[in-house]
Amino acid sequence: MTPLSKNIYAFGAALTLIAGSFGGGVYLSLLASPALQSAAVAQARALAVVLAPDKLEAKAAALYDIKSGRLLYQKNANEQLPLASLTKLMAAEVVLSQKSPDTPVQISLNDVRATGDSGLKIGDTVTLGDLIKFSLVASSNDAMSAAAASLGSDPIAAMNAAAYALGLTKTHFFNVTGLDVTTATSGAYGSAYDVARLAATFYRNHPSYFELTTRPDVQIDQSGRELSAAATMEPLQNIPGFVAAKTGYTDLAGGNLVAVFDLEPGLTVVAAVLGSTHEGRFSDIKTLIEAARTSL
Repeated sequence: MTPLSKNIYAFGAALTLIAGSFGGGVYLSLLASPALQSAAVAQARALAVVLAPDKLEAKAAALYDIKSGRLLYQKNANEQLPLASLTKLMAAEVVLSQKSPDTPVQISLNDVRATGDSGLKIGDTVTLGDLIKFSLVASSNDAMSAAAASLGSDPIAAMNAAAYALGLTKTHFFNVTGLDVTTATSGAYGSAYDVARLAATFYRNHPSYFELTTRPDVQIDQSGRELSAAATMEPLQNIPGFVAAKTGYTDLAGGNLVAVFDLEPGLTVVAAVLGSTHEGRFSDIKTLIEAARTSL
């Protein structure tokens, strides 16, 4: 589609959208008013990515323009769903906003009780920055539990307060990892739209940490022994423009994924999918980004 045809398509879509809301007479006033014409085109571009919902396995999806704050694509984007390990983005945001990355953290019994084994041992002392790295790149539950515990106060309350402050109206946390609490209750809930905005916030505030997720693995030195783990984002790493991502998967959530991409200079977007499958979350993100490159 040429740039001219894109604009014509967008303008026509906006006319149709507005006419459906206010009646057919809107065509005459729009055509007579350059200001209204510009508003119509802007409204159409706000959902500018063309993609049939059934092309995605995910129950919900959102594509968000970081610079403008516009939602470029949505599929059930405001539906509240389990977040799984996407929760760790908010935990990391809260911890890094209150503590220095150089803060030493001693690993406790409660930390290593979290599902999964990252190689951390009771009594180990690890810097907060290294724990965040392990949490984001390898999605370590042990590391995230230890990092959040370093706050000393209630990290879950802080995470929910931060969600409220950011206007994430569908988001609520019950733990810091997103692990299912029971077979019927998730560790956190949110919408694809909320997740996209949370990821955009974390990327603005802590880009150096988020960008670590483009690496194939992560290593930290712990008292002379090296702890290493593979990244969970490997299927995305060959996509041009890939900047950062966070995965999530539990029985209740299914496959979740949020990823940041530079589509072109000045256009950085966040793609979020919730309720997909373990493999489908990666193909869903690829489909969204391919659609964005074609449509924008």
